[in-house]
Amino acid sequence: MTPSSENKQLLHLVFGGELSNLEEVQFRDLDALDIVGIFPDYASALAAWKGKAQATVDNAHMRYFIVHMHRLLNPNDK
Repeated sequence: MTPSSENKQLLHLVFGGELSNLEEVQFRDLDALDIVGIFPDYASALAAWKGKAQATVDNAHMRYFIVHMHRLLNPNDK
């Protein structure tokens, strides 16, 4: 069964952690990464990212990211 384009899952991972420095993406402690979750679409991932980013705004070294998992799983899909 092939999902239609209307309900196709476009999985996104939201995660973050404290960076070693502000010049590159190098995490201070990989064991302390915050895996927020996997979301079925970009809009819900963005909402989760915004919540975490705003909650940690006082820590300049804390960064959160959205990974487009669907692009990694199916690189030929647009």
